[in-house]
Amino acid sequence: MNLIKNIADFTGRWFAVLVLGGAVLGLALPAATAHITPYISLLLAVIMFGMGLTMRPADFAIVARHPKAVLLGVLAQYTVMPLLGWGIAHLLGLPPLLTVGMILVGASPGGTASNVIVYLARGDVALSVAMTSISTVLAPLLTPLLVLGLAGSTLPVAAGDLFLSILQIVLGPVVAGLLLRMAAPALVERLLPAMPLVSVTGIVIVVAGIVGANAGAVLGTGLLVALAVVLHNGLGLGLGYLVGTLGRLPDSARRAVSVEVGMQNSGLAVALATAHFSPLAALPGALFSVWHNLSGSALATYWARRAPKDEPAPTP
Repeated sequence: MNLIKNIADFTGRWFAVLVLGGAVLGLALPAATAHITPYISLLLAVIMFGMGLTMRPADFAIVARHPKAVLLGVLAQYTVMPLLGWGIAHLLGLPPLLTVGMILVGASPGGTASNVIVYLARGDVALSVAMTSISTVLAPLLTPLLVLGLAGSTLPVAAGDLFLSILQIVLGPVVAGLLLRMAAPALVERLLPAMPLVSVTGIVIVVAGIVGANAGAVLGTGLLVALAVVLHNGLGLGLGYLVGTLGRLPDSARRAVSVEVGMQNSGLAVALATAHFSPLAALPGALFSVWHNLSGSALATYWARRAPKDEPAPTP
Protein backbone atom coordinates (compact mmCIF):
# COMPACT_ATOMS: atom_id res chain seq x y z
CA MET A 1 0.00 0.00 0.00
CA ASN A 2 2.94 2.35 0.56
CA LEU A 3 3.94 1.93 -3.09
CA ILE A 4 0.38 2.65 -4.25
CA LYS A 5 0.19 5.69 -1.99
CA ASN A 6 3.48 7.02 -3.34
CA ILE A 7 2.28 6.57 -6.93
CA ALA A 8 -1.04 8.24 -6.06
CA ASP A 9 0.78 11.17 -4.47
CA PHE A 10 2.98 11.54 -7.57
CA THR A 11 -0.01 11.56 -9.94
CA GLY A 12 -1.76 14.12 -7.76
CA ARG A 13 1.24 16.45 -7.82
CA TRP A 14 1.72 16.13 -11.59
CA PHE A 15 -1.96 15.97 -12.54
CA ALA A 16 -1.85 18.77 -15.13
CA VAL A 17 1.23 17.32 -16.87
CA LEU A 18 -0.38 13.89 -17.06
CA VAL A 19 -3.60 15.34 -18.49
CA LEU A 20 -1.59 17.23 -21.11
CA GLY A 21 0.06 13.91 -21.96
CA GLY A 22 -3.38 12.41 -22.44
CA ALA A 23 -4.27 15.23 -24.83
CA VAL A 24 -1.07 14.69 -26.82
CA LEU A 25 -1.85 10.97 -27.00
CA GLY A 26 -5.32 11.79 -28.34
CA LEU A 27 -3.81 13.97 -31.08
CA ALA A 28 -1.14 11.40 -31.94
CA LEU A 29 -3.53 8.42 -32.03
CA PRO A 30 -6.96 9.85 -32.81
CA ALA A 31 -8.38 6.68 -34.37
CA ALA A 32 -7.47 4.58 -31.35
CA THR A 33 -8.37 7.03 -28.59
CA ALA A 34 -11.68 8.03 -30.21
CA HIS A 35 -12.97 4.57 -29.31
CA ILE A 36 -12.87 5.65 -25.66
CA THR A 37 -15.71 8.16 -26.07
CA PRO A 38 -18.60 5.65 -25.68
CA TYR A 39 -17.14 4.71 -22.29
CA ILE A 40 -16.60 8.23 -20.93
CA SER A 41 -19.81 8.15 -18.89
CA LEU A 42 -18.80 4.81 -17.39
CA LEU A 43 -15.31 6.10 -16.58
CA LEU A 44 -16.73 9.17 -14.85
CA ALA A 45 -19.16 6.95 -12.91
CA VAL A 46 -16.23 4.85 -11.66
CA ILE A 47 -14.38 8.01 -10.65
CA MET A 48 -17.45 9.31 -8.84
CA PHE A 49 -17.83 5.99 -7.01
CA GLY A 50 -14.23 6.28 -5.82
CA MET A 51 -14.96 9.82 -4.70
CA GLY A 52 -18.01 8.63 -2.80
CA LEU A 53 -15.75 6.26 -0.88
CA THR A 54 -13.85 9.27 0.47
CA MET A 55 -17.01 10.97 1.78
CA ARG A 56 -19.14 10.69 4.90
CA PRO A 57 -22.69 11.89 5.64
CA ALA A 58 -21.19 14.70 7.74
CA ASP A 59 -19.61 16.12 4.58
CA PHE A 60 -23.06 17.18 3.35
CA ALA A 61 -23.90 19.07 6.53
CA ILE A 62 -22.56 22.33 5.07
CA VAL A 63 -25.20 22.19 2.30
CA ALA A 64 -28.00 21.88 4.87
CA ARG A 65 -26.50 24.52 7.14
CA HIS A 66 -25.51 26.94 4.39
CA PRO A 67 -27.91 26.69 1.43
CA LYS A 68 -26.65 30.14 0.43
CA ALA A 69 -23.51 28.55 -1.01
CA VAL A 70 -25.48 26.27 -3.35
CA LEU A 71 -27.90 28.98 -4.46
CA LEU A 72 -25.10 31.51 -4.96
CA GLY A 73 -23.06 29.05 -6.99
CA VAL A 74 -25.91 27.95 -9.27
CA LEU A 75 -26.99 31.57 -9.82
CA ALA A 76 -23.41 32.49 -10.77
CA GLN A 77 -23.20 29.55 -13.18
CA TYR A 78 -26.34 30.52 -15.08
CA THR A 79 -25.46 34.21 -15.28
CA VAL A 80 -21.67 34.53 -15.43
CA MET A 81 -20.99 31.87 -18.07
CA PRO A 82 -23.78 32.65 -20.59
CA LEU A 83 -23.04 36.38 -20.43
CA LEU A 84 -19.30 35.73 -20.80
CA GLY A 85 -19.93 33.51 -23.82
CA TRP A 86 -22.07 36.17 -25.47
CA GLY A 87 -19.70 39.03 -24.56
CA ILE A 88 -16.47 37.32 -25.65
CA ALA A 89 -18.00 36.20 -28.95
CA HIS A 90 -19.09 39.74 -29.78
CA LEU A 91 -15.83 41.27 -28.53
CA LEU A 92 -13.80 39.02 -30.85
CA GLY A 93 -16.26 39.39 -33.72
CA LEU A 94 -17.06 35.68 -34.09
CA PRO A 95 -19.58 34.71 -36.82
CA PRO A 96 -23.17 33.91 -35.73
CA LEU A 97 -22.80 30.11 -35.59
CA LEU A 98 -19.68 30.29 -33.44
CA THR A 99 -21.43 32.87 -31.24
CA VAL A 100 -24.29 30.41 -30.73
CA GLY A 101 -21.73 27.74 -29.85
CA MET A 102 -20.13 29.98 -27.21
CA ILE A 103 -23.52 30.78 -25.68
CA LEU A 104 -24.47 27.09 -25.69
CA VAL A 105 -21.35 26.23 -23.69
CA GLY A 106 -22.08 29.01 -21.21
CA ALA A 107 -25.74 28.03 -20.83
CA SER A 108 -25.00 24.35 -20.19
CA PRO A 109 -25.08 22.89 -16.66
CA GLY A 110 -21.98 21.99 -14.67
CA GLY A 111 -19.80 19.20 -16.01
CA THR A 112 -19.54 15.96 -14.06
CA ALA A 113 -15.72 16.05 -14.30
CA SER A 114 -15.83 19.24 -12.25
CA ASN A 115 -16.62 17.16 -9.17
CA VAL A 116 -13.37 15.24 -9.65
CA ILE A 117 -11.41 18.49 -10.10
CA VAL A 118 -12.93 19.92 -6.90
CA TYR A 119 -12.01 16.73 -5.05
CA LEU A 120 -8.39 16.90 -6.24
CA ALA A 121 -8.27 20.65 -5.51
CA ARG A 122 -9.23 20.00 -1.87
CA GLY A 123 -12.49 21.86 -2.34
CA ASP A 124 -15.96 21.22 -0.95
CA VAL A 125 -16.98 18.08 -2.87
CA ALA A 126 -20.46 17.90 -1.34
CA LEU A 127 -21.17 21.45 -2.50
CA SER A 128 -19.78 20.64 -5.95
CA VAL A 129 -22.02 17.57 -6.35
CA ALA A 130 -25.05 19.57 -5.17
CA MET A 131 -24.32 22.38 -7.66
CA THR A 132 -23.85 19.92 -10.55
CA SER A 133 -27.11 18.14 -9.71
CA ILE A 134 -29.22 21.29 -9.30
CA SER A 135 -27.82 23.02 -12.40
CA THR A 136 -28.54 19.90 -14.48
CA VAL A 137 -32.11 19.62 -13.23
CA LEU A 138 -32.65 23.30 -14.09
CA ALA A 139 -31.06 22.97 -17.55
CA PRO A 140 -34.22 21.97 -19.47
CA LEU A 141 -35.79 25.30 -18.46
CA LEU A 142 -32.84 27.68 -18.25
CA THR A 143 -30.67 26.56 -21.18
CA PRO A 144 -33.28 27.20 -23.92
CA LEU A 145 -34.35 30.50 -22.31
CA LEU A 146 -30.77 31.75 -22.14
CA VAL A 147 -30.02 30.74 -25.73
CA LEU A 148 -33.29 32.36 -26.85
CA GLY A 149 -32.49 35.57 -25.00
CA LEU A 150 -28.83 35.81 -26.01
CA ALA A 151 -28.80 34.15 -29.44
CA GLY A 152 -32.39 34.64 -30.58
CA SER A 153 -33.24 30.98 -31.17
CA THR A 154 -34.60 28.09 -29.12
CA LEU A 155 -33.56 24.46 -28.75
CA PRO A 156 -35.17 21.53 -26.93
CA VAL A 157 -33.42 19.86 -23.99
CA ALA A 158 -34.51 16.39 -22.86
CA ALA A 159 -35.12 16.90 -19.14
CA GLY A 160 -35.58 13.18 -18.48
CA ASP A 161 -32.31 12.24 -20.18
CA LEU A 162 -30.39 14.94 -18.31
CA PHE A 163 -31.87 13.91 -14.98
CA LEU A 164 -31.14 10.23 -15.67
CA SER A 165 -27.56 11.05 -16.67
CA ILE A 166 -26.84 12.93 -13.45
CA LEU A 167 -28.28 10.04 -11.45
CA GLN A 168 -26.19 7.49 -13.34
CA ILE A 169 -22.92 9.39 -13.54
CA VAL A 170 -22.82 11.47 -10.35
CA LEU A 171 -25.43 10.89 -7.67
CA GLY A 172 -25.80 7.11 -7.99
CA PRO A 173 -22.08 6.27 -7.84
CA VAL A 174 -21.37 8.82 -5.09
CA VAL A 175 -24.21 7.50 -2.93
CA ALA A 176 -23.08 3.91 -3.58
CA GLY A 177 -19.55 4.76 -2.48
CA LEU A 178 -20.87 6.62 0.55
CA LEU A 179 -23.06 3.68 1.57
CA LEU A 180 -20.16 1.25 1.13
CA ARG A 181 -18.00 3.36 3.41
CA MET A 182 -20.76 3.35 6.02
CA ALA A 183 -21.22 -0.42 5.69
CA ALA A 184 -17.53 -1.42 5.57
CA PRO A 185 -15.45 1.45 6.98
CA ALA A 186 -12.38 -0.68 7.72
CA LEU A 187 -12.18 -1.98 4.14
CA VAL A 188 -12.69 1.46 2.62
CA GLU A 189 -10.02 3.03 4.84
CA ARG A 190 -7.52 0.60 3.33
CA LEU A 191 -8.56 1.64 -0.19
CA LEU A 192 -8.51 5.41 0.35
CA PRO A 193 -4.78 5.95 -0.42
CA ALA A 194 -5.39 4.69 -3.98
CA MET A 195 -8.32 7.01 -4.74
CA PRO A 196 -6.25 9.91 -6.20
CA LEU A 197 -4.61 7.42 -8.57
CA VAL A 198 -8.04 6.22 -9.76
CA SER A 199 -9.26 9.79 -10.26
CA VAL A 200 -6.21 11.01 -12.16
CA THR A 201 -6.04 7.92 -14.38
CA GLY A 202 -9.72 8.25 -15.24
CA ILE A 203 -9.44 11.94 -16.17
CA VAL A 204 -6.34 11.32 -18.34
CA ILE A 205 -8.19 8.59 -20.26
CA VAL A 206 -11.27 10.80 -20.67
CA VAL A 207 -9.17 13.69 -22.05
CA ALA A 208 -7.39 11.37 -24.48
CA GLY A 209 -10.76 10.15 -25.75
CA ILE A 210 -12.21 13.66 -26.15
CA VAL A 211 -9.13 14.94 -28.01
CA GLY A 212 -9.00 11.87 -30.22
CA ALA A 213 -12.66 12.21 -31.18
CA ASN A 214 -12.18 15.92 -32.04
CA ALA A 215 -8.60 15.83 -33.35
CA GLY A 216 -9.52 17.31 -36.71
CA ALA A 217 -11.38 20.21 -35.14
CA VAL A 218 -8.59 20.84 -32.63
CA LEU A 219 -5.90 20.97 -35.33
CA GLY A 220 -7.96 22.82 -37.91
CA THR A 221 -9.49 25.58 -35.83
CA GLY A 222 -8.23 29.10 -35.86
CA LEU A 223 -6.45 30.75 -32.96
CA LEU A 224 -9.35 33.17 -32.53
CA VAL A 225 -11.79 30.45 -31.45
CA ALA A 226 -9.15 28.94 -29.17
CA LEU A 227 -8.61 32.36 -27.59
CA ALA A 228 -12.36 32.74 -27.05
CA VAL A 229 -12.54 29.37 -25.29
CA VAL A 230 -9.52 30.10 -23.07
CA LEU A 231 -10.95 33.49 -22.06
CA HIS A 232 -14.39 31.99 -21.40
CA ASN A 233 -13.04 29.28 -19.12
CA GLY A 234 -10.42 31.41 -17.37
CA LEU A 235 -12.77 34.29 -16.61
CA GLY A 236 -15.39 31.81 -15.43
CA LEU A 237 -12.98 30.25 -12.96
CA GLY A 238 -11.83 33.66 -11.71
CA LEU A 239 -15.28 35.22 -11.42
CA GLY A 240 -16.62 32.07 -9.77
CA TYR A 241 -14.01 32.39 -7.02
CA LEU A 242 -14.79 36.11 -6.75
CA VAL A 243 -18.49 35.37 -6.28
CA GLY A 244 -17.63 32.99 -3.46
CA THR A 245 -15.38 35.62 -1.90
CA LEU A 246 -18.02 38.34 -2.10
CA GLY A 247 -20.53 35.88 -0.65
CA ARG A 248 -18.13 35.29 2.27
CA LEU A 249 -18.00 31.54 1.67
CA PRO A 250 -15.24 29.36 3.20
CA ASP A 251 -12.19 28.88 1.03
CA SER A 252 -13.06 25.24 0.25
CA ALA A 253 -16.50 26.40 -0.94
CA ARG A 254 -14.93 29.18 -3.03
CA ARG A 255 -12.82 26.57 -4.80
CA ALA A 256 -15.92 24.50 -5.50
CA VAL A 257 -17.88 27.47 -6.86
CA SER A 258 -14.90 28.54 -8.99
CA VAL A 259 -14.58 25.13 -10.63
CA GLU A 260 -18.32 24.61 -11.01
CA VAL A 261 -18.75 27.99 -12.71
CA GLY A 262 -15.69 27.61 -14.96
CA MET A 263 -16.18 23.98 -16.01
CA GLN A 264 -19.27 23.26 -18.11
CA ASN A 265 -20.99 20.21 -19.56
CA SER A 266 -19.46 21.00 -22.94
CA GLY A 267 -20.36 17.54 -24.23
CA LEU A 268 -24.02 18.53 -23.95
CA ALA A 269 -23.28 21.78 -25.77
CA VAL A 270 -21.61 19.85 -28.63
CA ALA A 271 -24.57 17.48 -28.95
CA LEU A 272 -27.15 20.29 -28.97
CA ALA A 273 -25.15 22.41 -31.42
CA THR A 274 -24.75 19.50 -33.83
CA ALA A 275 -28.41 18.52 -33.64
CA HIS A 276 -29.98 21.99 -33.85
CA PHE A 277 -27.44 24.21 -35.63
CA SER A 278 -24.35 22.90 -37.46
CA PRO A 279 -20.97 21.23 -36.81
CA LEU A 280 -19.39 24.69 -36.85
CA ALA A 281 -21.52 25.71 -33.86
CA ALA A 282 -20.22 22.63 -32.03
CA LEU A 283 -16.58 23.71 -32.38
CA PRO A 284 -16.43 25.91 -29.23
CA GLY A 285 -17.88 23.06 -27.18
CA ALA A 286 -15.38 20.56 -28.57
CA LEU A 287 -12.44 22.85 -27.80
CA PHE A 288 -13.88 23.68 -24.39
CA SER A 289 -14.01 19.94 -23.60
CA VAL A 290 -10.27 19.75 -24.05
CA TRP A 291 -9.23 23.06 -22.54
CA HIS A 292 -11.32 23.06 -19.35
CA ASN A 293 -9.89 19.68 -18.36
CA LEU A 294 -6.37 21.01 -18.85
CA SER A 295 -7.01 24.28 -17.01
CA GLY A 296 -8.99 22.50 -14.31
CA SER A 297 -6.17 20.00 -13.88
CA ALA A 298 -3.63 22.79 -13.57
CA LEU A 299 -5.79 24.59 -11.03
CA ALA A 300 -6.29 21.37 -9.07
CA THR A 301 -2.53 20.78 -9.06
CA TYR A 302 -1.99 24.31 -7.70
CA TRP A 303 -4.67 24.05 -5.00
CA ALA A 304 -3.76 20.48 -4.06
CA ARG A 305 -0.46 21.82 -2.71
CA ARG A 306 -2.23 24.47 -0.62
CA ALA A 307 -4.65 23.65 2.17
CA PRO A 308 -7.88 25.71 2.18
CA LYS A 309 -7.60 28.70 4.48
CA ASP A 310 -10.48 27.39 6.61
CA GLU A 311 -8.91 23.93 7.02
CA PRO A 312 -7.52 23.26 10.51
CA ALA A 313 -3.75 23.02 10.69
CA PRO A 314 -2.48 19.44 11.21
CA THR A 315 -1.54 18.45 14.74
CA PRO A 316 2.26 18.17 15.12
